[in-house]
Parts: sequence; C-alpha cells; structure tokens
Amino acid sequence: MSPGAPFAYRRLALWGALATKFVAAWGLAWDIQWHMTIGRDSFWIPPHLMIYGSVVVGLALGWGVLAYEWWRGIPTTRGFRLAALGLVLVVLAAPIDDLWHRLFGLDVTLWSPPHLLALLGSAISTLGCLLIAVELYPLGSFTGRAALMLSGAILYGGVRVTLDPAWLLAYSYGGVLFHAFAMLAALILPLALVTTARVAAGRWAPAVVVILSFAIGLAGQGIARAGFAIIQPVSFIDEEVAKDRSSSIAVGREIAEKNKAVAPPSWALRLALPLGPAALMALADPRRRPGAAASVYGLGVFSAYAWFLSTLPAYAPLTPTAVETATALSITLAAGAAGGLSSRWLAAHLTGNAPEARAGRERAVASLTSPGR
Repeated sequence: MSPGAPFAYRRLALWGALATKFVAAWGLAWDIQWHMTIGRDSFWIPPHLMIYGSVVVGLALGWGVLAYEWWRGIPTTRGFRLAALGLVLVVLAAPIDDLWHRLFGLDVTLWSPPHLLALLGSAISTLGCLLIAVELYPLGSFTGRAALMLSGAILYGGVRVTLDPAWLLAYSYGGVLFHAFAMLAALILPLALVTTARVAAGRWAPAVVVILSFAIGLAGQGIARAGFAIIQPVSFIDEEVAKDRSSSIAVGREIAEKNKAVAPPSWALRLALPLGPAALMALADPRRRPGAAASVYGLGVFSAYAWFLSTLPAYAPLTPTAVETATALSITLAAGAAGGLSSRWLAAHLTGNAPEARAGRERAVASLTSPGR
C-alpha cells in the first residue's frame, strides 16, 4: 500500500471543501446583488441557501474527517481543525445576522458585526484549506500548487469583498478617505497574496491568485443573472431606500446613478486594476521581501484606483488636495509594510509545523498498515 493511500479521504475532503467554497463565493456575489436590487425580505432567500448549504456540506466534510480520525486514533492535522473552526464561526453568524436585521432593519452595512464574523470565519476556514494543502502534498507538486492557488484565490476574493464599503467612505467624506480603499487594501489584501506566495514558494502567485479570483467573480455574476432570470423576484428596495436616504444601499444607488453618465468599465480594465498592483508585488518578490513587496503593491493600488476614481462623475469632484493625497499615500505605504510583515508571520505560522504534520501522517500510516490493524 502506498504511503498516501490511507489518506485519500483527506485529499477528497480538501477538494470537496474547495468546491463548497466556490459555491459559497457565487452565492455571496448573488447575495450582494440581491440586497442592492431587491432588498432582504427573508433569511431564506436563494443566495443565502447557496451560501449556507455549502457551509453545511463543508462542515460535514471537515468534522467528518475529525470524527473519523478520532474514532480510529489517527493524529489529525492543524489544517482540518482550523477549517472546521472557521465554519463554526460562519454558522454562529447566521442567527446573529437574522437578529441584527430584525433589530436594526433590512438595510445594514457589510461591516455589521454578524457579517464581519461570517467573513472572518470563512477566511479562517480558507486558511485551513491552505494549510491542509501544505500538509498533504509535497512542496512544488502540481496538484499541491493548484490547491494552494485556488485556496489563495478564494481567500483573496473573500477579503476583497470586505473592503467594498470603503467606496462609500470615499464618496461620503472625501479628503484622505478618498483613498480609503487603497489604504485598507495595502493592509489587508497581502494577507492573501503574500501568504499564498510564501506558502506556495511562487513568486508570481499574487498575479495568478488575482486572475483566478477574477474568473470566480465572473462566474458568480453569471450565476446571479441566471438566478434573477429564473426566479424573477419582486423588488421592494425603493421603499427601503425611501425610509433612510443615508443608508449604505441608498448611497450606493446614488453613486451608481451619477456614474451612469459614463460607460461601465470593460472586463479588461476590471481585471487590469487589481492585476497591475499584484504584478508589481510579484516583481518585488514577496517570498524574500514581503514588507517591501506589499508596500509596492499598496503604491500600485493607490495609483490605479486614484486614476480610476478621477474618471467617474460621482468621485471626480471629490479629488483631494496635494497634502491630503500625500498623507493618504504615506498611510498606504506604511499599511503595506505592516500587511507584508503580518503576512510573513502568518505564512510562517501556517507552514512552521508542516514537517511535524507530515511526520505525524507517516506515523499514522505506519499504524494503519502495521500487522493487526
């Protein structure tokens, strides 16, 4: 029996978990559009069923592996424990989110506590998948690299969605906050990009991750369009917006209305805006210089989106002064350095016990294949 044969179920569980994360990402994309165009009339809307249905399957896979290995006396891995813990947080966020909506209304920001708890749980679970790939596959193997890149793309996409309210800050306040997205992106997105590059030992991993995430996003938009066409839900969002003109959805609709004067960006531009900074990060080599690479990435994001916002009618009048721009740029560069160093710590923490995990796997294989088992 080959050394990896007794653990084929772990690899199946990993790929099954990644498949559920694709479904959850598509459901999230549809859910955001549902909130923006229809409103949230019930917890049981189809996008929520996609998200939480995938979570239930992911829970069954992760906790199923843990239960089986506990029953067989097999030393389990940190990756499966981390993935299972993250999904527990996502499940806990569901009833809290429903209560939050009942208390504070249907239209709340993405940065509400239950939403942030769910996004944090999802990120932790995805980091668990990243670690499982490290534990199960030899460094440099094609299948292992594929699992790492897909995990990184899902992590990047989830973290990137978390930054969306930054556009509302830029529109509502201007000044230094005109660059809120760049400042937050430089701090947070390296946790996906730099971490994946260092764990996968791939210099160009940030660019690959962005491309894969973009493809996942395009698929999610297609699924959302098909879902709306099939279900044809009745919108009541205008009534909700009329109740509170300062709500996040009301402000978002106001921004969209002003930007109707220009054609929407092409898919090539939508890809180029995040891909350009990721390519700059790769050129700076996040494997060896994570802090510098993340700062270069922040500079790229800052430049790309400052230009892009200046082309939009809603944002062009809000262009900040030179002093405000210099202040925001300084914050962005510092945030990038902090994000890169945090990512170096995260990658080291994820992979630090990988040799021990593989050694534990070998001991467990020996126990399974020894006479009398």
